[in-house]
Amino acid sequence: MKKRNLFWLLAAFTAIGFFQPALAQTEASATKPTVRTIEDGGTGPYSAIMYADKSLPTHTIFRPKDMSAFGKAKKLPIIAWGNGACANSPWEHLNFLSEVASHGFVVIAIGPMPQEGEKGGGKSTSSQMTDAINWAIAQNSDKKSPLYNKLDVSKIAVSGMSCGGLQTLETAPDPRVTTAVICNSGIFVNAAGGFPGMPNLTKDNLLKLHTPTLYILGGEKDIAYGNGMDDFNRINHLPVFVANMEVGHGGTYSQPHGGEFAKVATAWFKWQLKGDAEAGKMFAGNPCGLSQNPIWKVDKKMIP
Repeated sequence: MKKRNLFWLLAAFTAIGFFQPALAQTEASATKPTVRTIEDGGTGPYSAIMYADKSLPTHTIFRPKDMSAFGKAKKLPIIAWGNGACANSPWEHLNFLSEVASHGFVVIAIGPMPQEGEKGGGKSTSSQMTDAINWAIAQNSDKKSPLYNKLDVSKIAVSGMSCGGLQTLETAPDPRVTTAVICNSGIFVNAAGGFPGMPNLTKDNLLKLHTPTLYILGGEKDIAYGNGMDDFNRINHLPVFVANMEVGHGGTYSQPHGGEFAKVATAWFKWQLKGDAEAGKMFAGNPCGLSQNPIWKVDKKMIP
């Protein structure tokens, strides 16, 4: 009898311990800002905001603050983003993602919106990238959404860093995808080289890619360098570009306005998703524009 009473007493304390943090989280979430400006909103022509949307609490959205410039004549392409370490938070990439959005894109990153100084945790899956695409397309048709009729649902990119790059490669075969950008990543040469939770891909997955693809790597110091370069060497059926900057696996995401990685990624998005020929000069031509920058080493296939 005493043992039974002790059991229920412990259960009661456990329940109290469970519900109190849950209640605290609920109260805290009610006061958390749902919109933030990262740095100064980016260097692009459309100052960007980061925000949480109740219809997609599992993700963070980056877009121009003033949407009045967009509509029937000018629409925003869509970019779905996956984070390093399969993290369920984009906290490491805020400067980078805000900068891209300021050039006229809607970026939907996996993970709830991080608060100031917050480092989100938890793990994500590639399906969350598909969720982002599905949500954006639905928002474009929702008259109650600020994105109503302002998105170009025919121009969709998938992109991500490290494990997020593998999530990108897993999602890229989606026929709705227009281009893929893989950062500090590549399919493991040895399929057993990853860690639990990573997409279980083999090099055969590269044959499923159907769009122009960009790899941005951190040079030979990048732990993903060998995998990414091996991907590039194996891809022979579509346009592919690889750019290496000797910064290692961490890239330049947290630098002001996302650093050099943001410049290269943004130019690619502008070229592939907006048809911006001037931005495309960074990658097209012999020699291409980026090859003239001494901090970058580049190679390409099937790109004039």
